[in-house]
Amino acid sequence: MNKSHLQYKSIDEYHQCFDAAIQKKLQELRMAIQKAAPQATESISYGMPAFKLKKPLAYYAVNKNHIGFYPTPNPIIHFAKELASYKTSKGSVQFPLDQPLPLSLITEMVLFRTKEIL
Repeated sequence: MNKSHLQYKSIDEYHQCFDAAIQKKLQELRMAIQKAAPQATESISYGMPAFKLKKPLAYYAVNKNHIGFYPTPNPIIHFAKELASYKTSKGSVQFPLDQPLPLSLITEMVLFRTKEIL
């Protein structure tokens, strides 16, 4: 399901490649990022939705069984306890497609990254 090899012109175009249930999750994720960092700019980078605020703020991508959220390494380290029930790596976390997104945690992570950048 990872379509990062495709070329997208916008986040809306990226979202439209998925079924309605996934589109809803992606829009919730996008809105959580926008709410936490309204000054961030949106783009497509590395074939996935990206948000920047002078520096990379966060990215996300749909994979076969999860949405990968990439807020860079420091938020993953800082929120390690809250992320314990999810699969994580140095700069990413996997949110299973069959579970609701932890939108308040995502918001906190984006706020943390925003403060880090500014």
